[in-house]
Amino acid sequence: MGLIKKLNKWANAHTYLLLDLVRILLGVVFFVKGIEFMNNYQEMERLASPFQEWPGGMIFLHYLIPAHFVGGLLIVVGLLTRWAAIAQLPILLGAILTNFLGQMDTNNLMLAIIVLLTTLFFAVYGSGKHSVDYYLKMQQ
Repeated sequence: MGLIKKLNKWANAHTYLLLDLVRILLGVVFFVKGIEFMNNYQEMERLASPFQEWPGGMIFLHYLIPAHFVGGLLIVVGLLTRWAAIAQLPILLGAILTNFLGQMDTNNLMLAIIVLLTTLFFAVYGSGKHSVDYYLKMQQ
């Protein structure tokens, strides 16, 4: 718990509006990807085809859409940002693996790598000053 307090103090001392906007954009990307996967099930099935033979492959598919919806909303408002970002990491690693195990699509690979790096940053950095987490902390 001490590590999280140190990270929060550091993040609040080094927060910028631009980082909050990047956090909000990241959450919107997750939410829109969740909608895209839900509306285009055939594309999601095609992307997940390399994982069909793996144990838990179907569980992963059922985890993907709700994790994108809930995680995206939490990241947008800045509530439990670190936990929401950590929940996205298996999905992003799967997105990168899909390109190497299935059909290579460089656009999807680059998007997945950029989103993975941004998500890792916010998993460490946290939500910043312009967030529900900071507001709730200040109300105590």
